[in-house]
This record gives sequence, C-alpha cells and structure tokens, in this order.
Amino acid sequence: MANHDLMLGQSHNLALRQNQHLVLGHDHNLGLTQNHDLDLGQTHEHHFGLGQAHDHDLGLGHSHDHELDLRQRHEQEGDDGHSYGQDNELGTDQKPDHGDNELALSENNELTVSENQELDDSLALAVDDCQDMGIDPVRDLQHSQMIVSLPHVLQVRNSNPSYELAVGQEFPDVKSCRRALRDTAIALHFEMQTIKSDKTRFTAKCASEGCPWRIHAAKLPGVPTFTIRTIHETHTCGGIAHLGHQQASVQWVANTVEQRLRENPNYKPKEILEEIHRAHGITLSYKQAWRGKERIMAAMRGSFEEGYRLLPQYCEQIKRTNPGSIALVYGNPTDNSFQRLFISFQASIYGFLNACRPLLGLDRTFLKSKYLGTLLLATGFDGDGALFPLAFGVVDEENDENWMWFLSELHNLLEINTENMPRLTILSDRQKGVVDGVEANFPTAFHGFCMRHLSESFRKEFNNPMLVNLLWEAAHALTVIEFEAKILEIEEISQDAAYWIRRIPPRLWATAYFEGTRFGHLTANIVESLNSWILEASGLPIIQMMECIRRQLMTWFNERREISMQWASILVPSAERRVTEALDHARTYQVLRANEAEFEVISREGTNIVDIRNRCCLCRGWQLYGLPCAHAVAALLSCRQNVHRFTESCFTVATYRKAYSQTIHPIPDKSLWKELSEGDPDANKAVQVIIHPPKSLKPPGRPRKKRVRAEDRGREKRVVHCSRCNQTGHFRTTCAAPI
Repeated sequence: MANHDLMLGQSHNLALRQNQHLVLGHDHNLGLTQNHDLDLGQTHEHHFGLGQAHDHDLGLGHSHDHELDLRQRHEQEGDDGHSYGQDNELGTDQKPDHGDNELALSENNELTVSENQELDDSLALAVDDCQDMGIDPVRDLQHSQMIVSLPHVLQVRNSNPSYELAVGQEFPDVKSCRRALRDTAIALHFEMQTIKSDKTRFTAKCASEGCPWRIHAAKLPGVPTFTIRTIHETHTCGGIAHLGHQQASVQWVANTVEQRLRENPNYKPKEILEEIHRAHGITLSYKQAWRGKERIMAAMRGSFEEGYRLLPQYCEQIKRTNPGSIALVYGNPTDNSFQRLFISFQASIYGFLNACRPLLGLDRTFLKSKYLGTLLLATGFDGDGALFPLAFGVVDEENDENWMWFLSELHNLLEINTENMPRLTILSDRQKGVVDGVEANFPTAFHGFCMRHLSESFRKEFNNPMLVNLLWEAAHALTVIEFEAKILEIEEISQDAAYWIRRIPPRLWATAYFEGTRFGHLTANIVESLNSWILEASGLPIIQMMECIRRQLMTWFNERREISMQWASILVPSAERRVTEALDHARTYQVLRANEAEFEVISREGTNIVDIRNRCCLCRGWQLYGLPCAHAVAALLSCRQNVHRFTESCFTVATYRKAYSQTIHPIPDKSLWKELSEGDPDANKAVQVIIHPPKSLKPPGRPRKKRVRAEDRGREKRVVHCSRCNQTGHFRTTCAAPI
C-alpha cells in the first residue's frame, strides 16, 4: 500500500469481542487487555510481537529496524472433537522508506501518545490483502476493526474538551488569558510563539514553521476582561518532536505542584520531575523543578529578606504570647544589618531552674540558608536523660565575640529568674571563645570537654579504632587507678597517642578527675540528637527556622507531660532501672556497720566504704551519677532505709512533671501581628525597626567537594592566598567570607 500501513482487510476479518478497543494508557505503553494479549473471541488466543522478541506480547522494537513481525499462534478446539495447532507468521516483505512511513518511537521502545487516548472504532489495522490470517471469517470486524496510525512525532495531540478554545471565550485579564493558552499548548502538545502581548491585546501562533494555527485576543472596552476574537483551529504540524516543552516554564512548574507542596513541603525536585513526566509527558531539567519548588516555598514561608525585616515584630509576638520569655534582636549600628538573635521561652527557663540537672551543653550548627550564619544552642538534661533546650542564639558568624555575647545573655536570664544561681557543669568543645565566655560569665562553673569533640579530634589525628575505644574507656573510668591503666594500654600501642592525651588536663574530660557532676553525661551531643529536624530547619528563612524549633519544643513539652502522667513509679524509668539493677547486686554483698552513717561493704570486687549522710561511696558511683550505687543500696537496705529517698530530686517523677508543667504557646500568623499588637507601644516601636539581611551571603553554585587524587597523597601542598579576604587556603573565586 502507498503509506505502508498495516491493515486487516475485509476479507480477513479478525474475530474480536464486540466493540473491543485498543487502549493506549497514560504510561504510553501500547496495551491490549491486562496481560497485553489481544483477546480474540472465547477460544482464540493471539499474540502480536513487533520487532525484537520481548516478554510483552505486544512490543515495539527499535524504530531503525523498520520491521514489523506479527507472530500469531492459534489453538482452537471445536465441539466436534477435532483440534489444530498452527503458527502463522506474517511479515512485511518490504522495509518502509525513511520518509512519511517512518515509525516515530521513543528511546525506550514505547509509542508515546497522549493520556487517555483510545484507538476506537474509527481506527483500522491495515494488512496486505493478499495475506491470509487463517481466522474463521464468520465474525467480521465491523465495530472492532482497528487502525494504528503512527505519526512522525513523540507527542501526539490530544483533543481534550477541557482545553478547547473558542471565539468569544473570555478571561479576567491578560495574565489569565496567557495562562489558559499556555496550559492548552502543554495539554495538546504543541508549542506556541507569542507575536504581541500588552495590556490590550494578545496574539500568538504555533511555533512550528508552516503551521497556520493562530489566535488573537483583545481587551473589551471599559472592563479588564479579555476575549478571543479570532482563532485558526487547525494544526498541520503534527505536534512536538521532542520531550520538552517551550511553555513549561518555572512558573508553570510552580503552579502545577503548588497544592502538593502545601500538603508536603518535603516534596523533592526529583519527585516533581517524575510527577510532571507521568501526568504531562514532559521531561524537564532538575533546575527547573528546583526553582519551581523554591518559588512556591518562598510564597508559603516568605522570603529570606522578609524574615530579617520582620524579626523585631516576631520577638514582640514571642513575648506577647509567652510572657516571661526572652527574645532579643540586634543589628549592626552602622547599617542595621542583622547581627544577633537570642530566644529563650519562659517554659524552658522555669523547667531548667526548677526541675533539671545543673548541667548545660553548648553546641553550634552552621545554617544552610541564603545568608548563612550560625545557630548557637544551650541545652540542659531532664531527669530521664533527654535533651531540654534552654536557649537559642543566631549570629552572623561564629567568633569569640559572639560566644561571649551568647553566654552573657544566658547568664542574665538565669540570674533574673532565680535567687540562687546554681553551680553549673558546662560541656563544650572548649574552643577559645567558649572558654573565655564561661570564665567571664560563670566563674564558679565546672567546664569540661564534650567527649564527642575530643574523640573526633583524636580519631582524625591517629585514625585507629582501638585507640579511640581505649580513650572512651579512660574517660568512663571512675577511679584514678582505672584511668591510668587505660592510658598505659594506649601507650603500649602508640606513644604519640598517649603523649597527645596527656597534653590535655584530665580534669577537663576524665570522669576520675572531673570535679563537677556530669550525671554520666560525657557528651552534650546536642546537634546529633536534634539532627532529624534541626538540619531541615537550618535551611529555612530565619523566622521559619525559629518557628520550626518552637513547634518542636511545644510538641515535646506536651508529649512528655502526657507520658509522665502514666508513670506510677517514684523515679523516672531510666533511674528506676538503674536502682533495680543495683538492688539485684546489693543482695549478695556483706555489710558491716561502723556507726549510724558509715558502712563497710564487702563484695567479690573488693571492699568499699559508704557514707549515707554525705551520700558518697569509695567507688564514686553515687557521687558521679546522683543515684545510689550497689554498695550504697546494700548499706541502705541493712539499716532499713528507703533507697528512693537517697536519690537526687531531679530523678523523681514529681520533679520530671514539674520540668514540663509550663506550656510553650503558639504564635499567630504574621498577617495578624499588626492587628493583635494595636495599642502596644513596644510593638509599635518594633514595627519601625527594620533589620536588613547580614552581609555573609552564600556564594552561588554548588559547593565543591574536596577530593584528593591518589597521586597527590603525601605531596606537600602549596599555600594559596585569597586576594579578597587576605586569608590563606582558598582563592578569591571560592571565597565565602562575609562581604
């Protein structure tokens, strides 16, 4: 035939069920029934294969083969008892030219068609009249005859009634008109070129050369409404010959996924790409999907610049909704650019001072937002050992001056809210700024190393897991003898490692020498413990980040308050388990009493002296953990004392409930701040203060990964110099220092 179509002629009727259609699903696979079989009546089973022999019963091979191979297997058993099995093979003898008869197939061997498109009764599957299919001619095709018309393009136009355009159709304004035409072009798979677009008229044509399709819309006089004046509805171009689309702009991506992002802000750009390809058959770049998401997220959460501008008002809202809270923002005196933010909720202050252990961990994490910065954290620990965030600070950069400021604000809030300042134990990485800040603001505090930072530095220096484990064992050792034994083991493996450890005073990190009470906490471990949500929050605009933190705290306070109401024990679960274990061991110990307070406890490990009046044991377990050790429990049982009465008060359920007795209240949406603050002089002053973004703008582009080539290992590195900030270690082009 002239166009090399494959046809089933009238004399070779293919017996199909009545009104059967060949349906092309939305995934662009050519599917015949559920298992891709073409169902031919009740007793016939026919399989079609095109091109290569795939597992599918109907498959399309590579378009460059230009071969159509129809394999049919007929098995029929009649009522008269005879049966026959026959393999009929139908092949096209001549290969089509590379012209009008070329099969346009996608790279994955799938015929790409529009969603929900059906090959209905009007389609016919053409075969050469001279080919006999060997099928009973009693049933004719009539309504079941099929034509597969294979166009020249990858995206076939779909006549979707919801995207039909008509003369006289009206739109509220020119933007709505452009938006409707853009959606129509994407849905019907043609690209549109704008000829003229202004406030009074809009003219566009099909982007394909030679296609006569054209549309003109104009503004109605006296009203902003636009109406379609003329339209040439007929396309001769055949659709788009590529997988993208000119009208699939970033704004279109944003509009398409807006609802999904509002429901799930964690919707990833990769998932956006997959959704658009599945729904519209369009392949976009990752950057388009990312920019579309960022545009919607900016509309939902506000821009980064707006976050800094509204900070003074946000601080006033915290103090209004959570009385007793501290919220302070500071700008640079010269240009009022953001410099510092300090926030501590009244519920956290009350819980820490009245119910938590006198132990504070200091840590920081770098922000990943547009304007960088650093989040400083001060966190306590409740009776059950969980983190109890006390205060947060955001600074433009981490330096000694900002740490001094943060610790000064921390001291002020504790001093204001208590008559007797507790003697704190503070854990940190002991960098210079933190050490100076603690000495200046908490001169009586015990300041120790957070073992996480110390062990990480040790691991980088020696990279030996056995040495790292011995370092931790030395840190946990309760007595000086045990500590020295572990250091000797390290020295046997590496004298350099032992020398490295001895350079750091053990009173700053080793339990055996540490003077403060750490209750078994060798590490603050704040950022790691909050990693699941603090990292996500660190990339948000500053107000959204602080709101994410506030919501998490609000949820924690409520959940822990409700859980504690279900506890029937005297001590919190972790302390109850520790005391129970001590009771089990104590029953096997021999106790000798010296007086009303002093006891000698004999066990297989040796002899220990217990003083129940001063709550101390020679093993130092009672003093260090705040709970009676097994020796102390044995002494208390021997004189019929209640063990629970000799625990620190912070371990009781009553005190735990007190820690979470206050509520962190929600903050209304920013659109209501002005209305809710009417008549408040402080709020009116806050409106007048404008905070600009900091100067530490994040450099554009993807951060480079520091890869070391094999041939460069061991080679002495050349020192490079930055001409922008006068520092070494990087070039001007990679400089990320504040402007």
